[in-house]
Amino acid sequence: MAKEAEFNREQEKETVNAFSLMEPVGKLATWPKRVRSFLHDVKTEMRHVNWPTRANVISTTVVVTVTVAFFGVYFFLTDSAFSRGIGWLMDYAKKHS
Repeated sequence: MAKEAEFNREQEKETVNAFSLMEPVGKLATWPKRVRSFLHDVKTEMRHVNWPTRANVISTTVVVTVTVAFFGVYFFLTDSAFSRGIGWLMDYAKKHS
């Protein structure tokens, strides 16, 4: 009895269902409706977006530019100082070894 049930389960897996063949066709048929729904949702969500003002964008851009410039100079100076310090230590070690 158990072997028959197992055999039936295997047969069900192997048989091709007519509905499984039609599934891709059904998805293809609903494609225009799904695209239209997606675009409608995008339009609805875009109405809820809080867009920044021109002055806000300019002030934020200035803050970011100044901050990046400051840290660029800071890291350049820090890197230069450490490079010279390590170079000095290596020269000192070579002379005194």
